[in-house]
Amino acid sequence: MANNPIVNIFKIKELRSRLFFTFVIFVVFRLGCVLTIPGIDASALIAYFDDLVKQNKNAFASYMDFFAGGAFSNFSVFMLGVMPYVSTQIILQLALIIFPTLKRIVQEDGGQRKFAAWTRIGTVFVCLIQSFAMTFYADSIPGAVIIDGFAFKALAVLTVTTGAMITVWLGDLITEYGVGNGISMLIFAGIVARLPKAVADLGNGISKHTINPVFVVVVLLMFVAIIALVVFEQRGERRIPVNYAKRIVGKKMYGGQKTYIPFKINPSGVIPVIFASSFLTFPLQIVSSIGNNQSMPRWVSKLSVFLTPTGLWYNVLLVLLIIFFAYFYTQVTLNPTEIAKQIRENGGSIPGIRTDKAEEYMQKVLNRLVLPGSLYLALIAVLPVLIQNIFEFPQSIAMLMGGTSLLILVGVDLDTMSQIEAVMKTHHVDGLVKKGSLRSHRL
Repeated sequence: MANNPIVNIFKIKELRSRLFFTFVIFVVFRLGCVLTIPGIDASALIAYFDDLVKQNKNAFASYMDFFAGGAFSNFSVFMLGVMPYVSTQIILQLALIIFPTLKRIVQEDGGQRKFAAWTRIGTVFVCLIQSFAMTFYADSIPGAVIIDGFAFKALAVLTVTTGAMITVWLGDLITEYGVGNGISMLIFAGIVARLPKAVADLGNGISKHTINPVFVVVVLLMFVAIIALVVFEQRGERRIPVNYAKRIVGKKMYGGQKTYIPFKINPSGVIPVIFASSFLTFPLQIVSSIGNNQSMPRWVSKLSVFLTPTGLWYNVLLVLLIIFFAYFYTQVTLNPTEIAKQIRENGGSIPGIRTDKAEEYMQKVLNRLVLPGSLYLALIAVLPVLIQNIFEFPQSIAMLMGGTSLLILVGVDLDTMSQIEAVMKTHHVDGLVKKGSLRSHRL
């Protein structure tokens, strides 16, 4: 037990406090996911969604519940989760590229604080739009709304918007005082909260002979294999060697060392999947919420069918957006121009590459890594639809046995483990693996 990594974690007061704080925030988050907003009859919701599940027409609600941990079908105060915040971040980051003036403002002193403030203000507007669309969805559920007219809409919009902003605040608290990235951890918690129900549904399906046990074994083996591949892909990296020339400063000689620049197989990690999913969630919720209303134009209903999460066109858009955000995020976080500039300023060079060609060379390497990495992410992201259509699994089970959920679970878990490892190293304690660190695989 002396070298048990779990025991070592709780020996460190800082880590122990951070883990306890994160756990408390998770409890608060889960409580908010089951508290139904005022003016809604919870029993009518249960009956309505149970009927949808029996008719296999629960695609939209299951998709929304996937990110919010069941909060959407509960019509809870946290039913929007952190997705409005992520959607706003994407819109503003795209705006920084389109409008150079905004980028210069953000790069100035205090610019990051301004950007954070813009993101929160924008999140409020996105929440207002999504929560207002949600009221139309609630009106379409028989007996769900027990407060008529404008009073319900005003109360629901105010409650849900406030709940979404509280969720973002909880994520910020985790980032500052807890473990891991707060926003990602809340998405992670929502997915994990759906696992017990998925396992129960799987057991019921097997007992009722609606799911073939052989298919279950096949899918579980695929699940384990994909986890191994995702871990390998997340930890794999391409190392570009860099040699630094010797420099004499005063009476001392510096430099003359050999190092490398690590480029991961998938430099953007799981971010493209989260960005693509949240980017599609915004229009999906609006058109699906108002599409059930009979007073809306017919094209709205057609658009809601077009954006069905299990449909062809939705998954085509998802794949294209994952590839786009993989390139986009990689260029934002790993700018070859800035890296080449830093190498030149420090007297470094890449063996076999001219100094003025370093930027072009690194861009070529990144392009060769990003394309297969993004295609790999996209393939895993559409895996639930394939499992659902080929093996006839229920959507609630298929979404949690592969695809976006699997990528987020593994990606967030690896990032959190790396952060815990870093804290343990500073306290000279053995890490979570035998050799004390989560090693990357060199390609």
